[in-house]
Amino acid sequence: FETVWKVDRDGKHTHNKFEGKVTMKIHRVFQMVWLLVGWIAVATATAKAETSNLKATYSSAGGIGAEKSVMRRDPSDIIKVDDLYYVWYSKGKISPGYDATVWYATSPDGHKWIEKGMALDKGTPGSWEGASVFTPNILVAEGRYWLFYTGTSRTYKKPFNPDSKIGIAVSDSPDGPWQRLATNPALTNSDNQDDFDSHLVDDACLIVRDGKYWFFYKGRQLGKGPGQTQMGLAIAEKPEGPYVKYENNPVIPGNHEVLVWPQGKGVAAMIGTTGPKEITRSILYAEDGLHFSKTHDVIDVPHAAGAYRQEAFTDSGMGKTIRWGVHIGTRKGFLPFIQRFDLNPIESP
Repeated sequence: FETVWKVDRDGKHTHNKFEGKVTMKIHRVFQMVWLLVGWIAVATATAKAETSNLKATYSSAGGIGAEKSVMRRDPSDIIKVDDLYYVWYSKGKISPGYDATVWYATSPDGHKWIEKGMALDKGTPGSWEGASVFTPNILVAEGRYWLFYTGTSRTYKKPFNPDSKIGIAVSDSPDGPWQRLATNPALTNSDNQDDFDSHLVDDACLIVRDGKYWFFYKGRQLGKGPGQTQMGLAIAEKPEGPYVKYENNPVIPGNHEVLVWPQGKGVAAMIGTTGPKEITRSILYAEDGLHFSKTHDVIDVPHAAGAYRQEAFTDSGMGKTIRWGVHIGTRKGFLPFIQRFDLNPIESP
């Protein structure tokens, strides 16, 4: 810039001919600086909201809640079809899911539900799914609905050693009827006893990523207990499979339930109360969907939850932190039941 001010013989300051232009330029610079400061403040507030710790609160899921002598548990993630939310879950007469069938319910608001009936019965006696079908989840792809579920062949009795595998049924409508795939089971335990999933696989959770179907699941190694369950991944080109296990499984070294969702360009996962202490009661995030690290603590973390995940199957790169869903509720004198949860950000201590 040229000189803005000059001094006359009397020592007074006068403006030169460039004053107006320079003053305007300086004013514009200050405007740009303030705009930048404002943008940074907004971005910082947004980032803080996205990375705040979270607290779960609970309320009734009317119609599928606590009921004497009725077990409802292991809810799927929630989808919305037209004006209705849909959820699938295990239903039976004992507390665990090892003598159950898959049922479903709908809701206009996510609070009051109408139980619609059985979606999937047990398989042929003596088959891999002949004793129980439970822990369902849903994938929407190619204009159809793909119901993933766990099956066991052994009649439940204490002590119990499950032999669970995962199958798929498909329908043109979320209300069914459902047709089991002839290629079932879609995912089985590993034949290598050293693998993390050599004993069993369970609890499917699906997202669409990079044009492929990412199938997260939990697995347990032979000789290990439920507290040593870990999370793995299998990927397919088509919704029906074949699903190929990721060569560097497990992707998360803990968690007894599986809840993942697309978040931005990556994948987030909620971790419950099972696993290494440093990751329990938290949300993890992986930009590549494979290498997870902790981003949030979750106070009063939901148990075996299913969430409303708007971007789960869109492959949009626009997913956000989940805000509500359903989980397994407990109450003295009742078998497990379905209960709503909401997640709200809280200030870090």
